[in-house]
Amino acid sequence: TTCWGRSWSPRASPNIPTFGFLFDIDGVLVRGKTPISAAKKAFQKLVNSQGQFLVPVVFVTNAGNCLRQKKADQLSHILGISQDQVVMSHSPLRMFKRYHDKCVLVSGQGPLLDIAQYLGFCQPITIEILRETYPLLDMVDHDRRPKVLVTVVLFGEPVRWETNLQLIIDVLLTGGCPGKPYHQASYPHIPVLACNMDLMWMAEAQSPRFGHGTFMVCLENIYKKITGKELKYEALMGKPSELTYHYAEYLIRMQAAQRHWKEPIQTLYAIGSATISQDDELDHTWQNELAPATATNCRSVLVCTGVYNPHTEVPSDTRESITETVFHGHRDFRFDPALVEPDHIVPDADAAVDLIYQLENFAPNQDIRTF
Repeated sequence: TTCWGRSWSPRASPNIPTFGFLFDIDGVLVRGKTPISAAKKAFQKLVNSQGQFLVPVVFVTNAGNCLRQKKADQLSHILGISQDQVVMSHSPLRMFKRYHDKCVLVSGQGPLLDIAQYLGFCQPITIEILRETYPLLDMVDHDRRPKVLVTVVLFGEPVRWETNLQLIIDVLLTGGCPGKPYHQASYPHIPVLACNMDLMWMAEAQSPRFGHGTFMVCLENIYKKITGKELKYEALMGKPSELTYHYAEYLIRMQAAQRHWKEPIQTLYAIGSATISQDDELDHTWQNELAPATATNCRSVLVCTGVYNPHTEVPSDTRESITETVFHGHRDFRFDPALVEPDHIVPDADAAVDLIYQLENFAPNQDIRTF
């Protein structure tokens, strides 16, 4: 059985966990900056009297506009957590070491240079720096001329979409030398790494907002309209990519090892996500950076506090619903109707914790100790 199968394994001990939690943040714990009340109740069931987690827990977010320590700090009003428990959309970029010493163009918003350097990139260039250096896509300041760009990293949706779209296209069509004219020989183009494929996301507004996935759709279609060819990605990360969940599973194993829990983690519960998508066309050499996974199951628990609408009418003919479903996932992810359906649907995070404890026959001992 693969790591993302649907089989079950017997538990070893009622108080030693053989499962872990992967919590979405947006729409599960918070909406925008407002905490969801059920999340606080859920977290009271996850820690003992010393504030230690009773089971391994990782928080997975597609946010990419800050360092993960800041995201951990933002969650401190719900529960004290460490940055080692947070997986940002860009966190798996740590595994792409072959690009860390290259000159890379980074797109998004927030402290992009700090984020890129924290992830290991030694020579990041922002869109703003590129725009200042090429004010009319011409060299005007030779002292500030950057080296040839060899990779594009898309962290998240930018503020000025038109500027980012224009300059990213310039970089792709000139082989990393935007001061030169376009030439057809620049295909395949330089590598593109993208984080967070969410088409939409839920904040305080009543309706979902455009996400980075929408920006990527724009970029892909502009590139294809100009060249007649498909924009290619070296890797896609962030939920629901397989890469991100493998990285989260690695952090779960590290937590269990630090607590000296001897039993292997066999099952992961992704709370808030309905899907884990497989990206067969992309580069999988990142797997060499991680030890083999111990988890044999990953089960999804969808909550009704985010983008999901429990009141949506379900077609009476399920075969028809599969063919008529609008797939909001990324172009390069394989659409598998079996993966779109969650294993469980519950009202909120608190109900999710109760359900998982019941399914695992887990009797949390509030004074559980490490061994």
